[in-house]
Amino acid sequence: MAGLVSELKFLVPWGHIAAKAWGSPQGRPVLCLHGWLDNANTFSKLIPLLPKDCYYMALDFAGHGLSSHRPAGCPYYLIDHVSDVRRVAASLKWNRFSLMGHSMGGTVAGMFACIFPELVDKLILVESCGFYPSPQGYHKGPETLRKQKASSRSITRDDISNLEEWEKILYGHRIVIDNLLNVDGKQHQALRVRSSEKALQRLLEANNDLTEESGKILLERGATKVPGGLVYNRDIRLLSHTSHPTHIEYQVNYVKKIQADVLMIIAQDGIFTKQSPEHLSEYSVIIQEAFRASRKEHFQYAEVSGNHFVHLNEPEVVAGIVSTFLNNNQNLKAKL
Repeated sequence: MAGLVSELKFLVPWGHIAAKAWGSPQGRPVLCLHGWLDNANTFSKLIPLLPKDCYYMALDFAGHGLSSHRPAGCPYYLIDHVSDVRRVAASLKWNRFSLMGHSMGGTVAGMFACIFPELVDKLILVESCGFYPSPQGYHKGPETLRKQKASSRSITRDDISNLEEWEKILYGHRIVIDNLLNVDGKQHQALRVRSSEKALQRLLEANNDLTEESGKILLERGATKVPGGLVYNRDIRLLSHTSHPTHIEYQVNYVKKIQADVLMIIAQDGIFTKQSPEHLSEYSVIIQEAFRASRKEHFQYAEVSGNHFVHLNEPEVVAGIVSTFLNNNQNLKAKL
């Protein structure tokens, strides 16, 4: 039953990947991937509402939650998170499982389903298109783009192809590298201790979509008690994680590699709405079209009320949709 909760650790060369699991290991496997700077607890309210015959395992990505930080001097590349998912699946000897990802976790899930299509039977993307939009801005995570003002005109497919956009991507990489060098010089500084109230306040200020209850749930794995208060567990290098955005035309072709049934859930007040920077909503439409063309009846799109953290703030809004999708066993046979 999904009520049974356990903690796990998977050994990796630099330490361990931590995970939280619900249900019996004999159940249908569902691997859950959290968003940028979040942790496995982002699924704590949703999973108890989902089908009881599944075995849900939520990872803490490296540098997040209770997982080890990457070795000194190493940046956080998204493709390395994909590699970590493969490590965990290999350790569990899972050769066929479902993936559910929120935000950045959806990007990792989408990339994994492209690279290892034979391993994934169902792909659930919550507030994610399965990939990262291309133009500059995501070198500091989705929260940065959410706070940017919309451009004065729409960004078209042709715009994404021009030299200016590629220059923006290169400039974004330059910022990441410079920020990493700056962070390296601060790695040996004492960790900042905050009171429980201040730690929660700081988290909510950085994520205005979180409710106070949701913030407390994330802090359970996202911070450690020390004399005088709490310190955040996350690696400071994550503030300049490296997404390596790719051309939209490449991403459209990547979609064609996915063999899984796909469910995409987008929140009305999330990061892909008309209130977000214009290119985000248009980007979402392009990827949706690619999924519909490639997966046909095996692609399902749902727009729900709520914001970027709808799965945590109001899990009942998405629980029924996800449950129905998981219970649908009409999977597409693997392409030859």
